[in-house]
Amino acid sequence: MKRRDQILDAAAELFARHGYQAVGIDDIGAAVGVSGPALYYYFSGKEQLLAELLLPRSERLLAEARTLVSAAADPVSTLRVLVQFHIDFVLDHPTLSTVHDRELRNLTASQQHEVRRLMSEYVSAWATLIRAAAPDVDATVARAAVQATFAMINSTPSLRWDRTSAELGEFLRVMALSALSGHVPELVAGLRR
Repeated sequence: MKRRDQILDAAAELFARHGYQAVGIDDIGAAVGVSGPALYYYFSGKEQLLAELLLPRSERLLAEARTLVSAAADPVSTLRVLVQFHIDFVLDHPTLSTVHDRELRNLTASQQHEVRRLMSEYVSAWATLIRAAAPDVDATVARAAVQATFAMINSTPSLRWDRTSAELGEFLRVMALSALSGHVPELVAGLRR
C-alpha cells in the first residue's frame, strides 16, 4: 500500500474513533510511523486529508449509481443492486461512513457544498428508479424514502453486532428492501434472492 493511502486510512480511523477536532497531525503521523510534519510532503494539512476522504467517497457512490441507472432495463432489479452496492460500500468502508456523518461540517464551505451536491445527485439517481418502478410515488416521498434507507445503512458502524459481516449485510439488505417496498412493492420478491 502506498504511503499516501496509509495516511488516508490512518486519518479515517482516527477521525472516526476520536473525532476530527481531537486528532492532530502528529497523531496521524504516529499511526503510520512518521513524524507529523512528514505528512506535509503528501498533504497540505489535516483539512486536505478530510477532503480527500469525503469527496472521493461521494464521487464513487454517484458514479456507480449513474452507471447502474444508465444501464437499467428494469428499475426494480437495479434498485436491488443499488441497495446491495450501498451496503457493501458501508461494510467495506465503515470508517468513511462514520467520518462522513460526523465530520462533514469540518470541510470548507465550498467542499461541503460539493459533497452535498454529489450526495443529492446520488439520492436523485435512486429516487428516479423508485419513480420509474412506481410512477405514482411523489418525487419528495421518493427522495425521503431513499434518505431514510441511507440513514439506516450508514448507521451500521455504530451497531453492536455479534454475528458475521455477511449476516449483517443480509440483515441490512432485508431491512432496506422492506423499507423501500412500501413504495415499490415488487422489491419484496428480492428478499428471497
